[in-house]
Amino acid sequence: MTLQQLKTYLSVPRRIAITTHQKPDGDAMGSSLGLAHYLQAKGHQITVIAPTDYPAFLKWLPGKQMVLIAPFQPEKAHRNFRNAEVIFCLDFNVLSRINEFGETVAAAKGFKVMIDHHTFPENFADISLWDEHASSTCELIYRLIAEEWNDKAALTQEIATCLYTGIMTDTGSFRFDNTNARVHRVIADLVDTGIEGHLIHNNIYDTYTEMRLRLWGYCLLNCLKVLPHKKTAYFVIQRKVTLDFMMESGDLEGIVNYGLSMKGVVFSAIILEDEGLVKFSFRSKGSFGVVDFAKNFQGGGHFHAAGGRSLLSLEEAEKQFLAVLAETEVG
Repeated sequence: MTLQQLKTYLSVPRRIAITTHQKPDGDAMGSSLGLAHYLQAKGHQITVIAPTDYPAFLKWLPGKQMVLIAPFQPEKAHRNFRNAEVIFCLDFNVLSRINEFGETVAAAKGFKVMIDHHTFPENFADISLWDEHASSTCELIYRLIAEEWNDKAALTQEIATCLYTGIMTDTGSFRFDNTNARVHRVIADLVDTGIEGHLIHNNIYDTYTEMRLRLWGYCLLNCLKVLPHKKTAYFVIQRKVTLDFMMESGDLEGIVNYGLSMKGVVFSAIILEDEGLVKFSFRSKGSFGVVDFAKNFQGGGHFHAAGGRSLLSLEEAEKQFLAVLAETEVG
């Protein structure tokens, strides 16, 4: 089935599940809800299934009533996947990114549509719209609606708000090098619907809780390590710290970029102790890419943004990180 054949298949109401990766970010929720609004307006029965809860600073997005947070109602989530005629998989390309629900999606009879911009996709979908050079999955949702399906007139303020959110967050408020002329043309079309970008920015970045701000302050003062000879800065954050500051989902979103704000640093990382594992987040700039670096930690992502994980202790995970770094030319 092609994207055009999918459009024809969707010309009558269908049961549709939309899902995204665990710990959804702005692009994950923006693309999911943007597509959900579009399909709901066409008469389809829509459920957006989040495999974990998502941050409070995204819960203002229009359409949250369509979101099923799977861990809170796992049986309902599995049932929705099994009964869906179409399953859209957004902003991820390996089924392990939706945790235990990956097996249910793999076994589901509905058509599976993957829309994503990360590297090295698995071949699990019946239809794919994949472009690793796209700024975001929200850009690809715009491309699907406005270009592939030639339905730009269907872009409402609700859809535009969601898509703008994902493009803005995945481009670092339009400052990362994935912000090109095409991105600005897409943004112009979204703004033409009547949305106000500064209000969306305020909703995302100017709604910190006191504890989130104090957590950032503590991490910047006490958890940051700098290796000038490797042009590297990294945070080592113990689980005790996140518990002491009552960290909620998304509270550390973006702090890794602060390492790159230092003169001479081109590689920044977070080594975060979580329950039962250690998580890595990698960011870079210039000619140094992190996607290959992340492969040493069961991870992947983009050229300048990637992640991974380890079952080692935090101390051993840091040693592993430093050992790989020692063998890596950071330019």
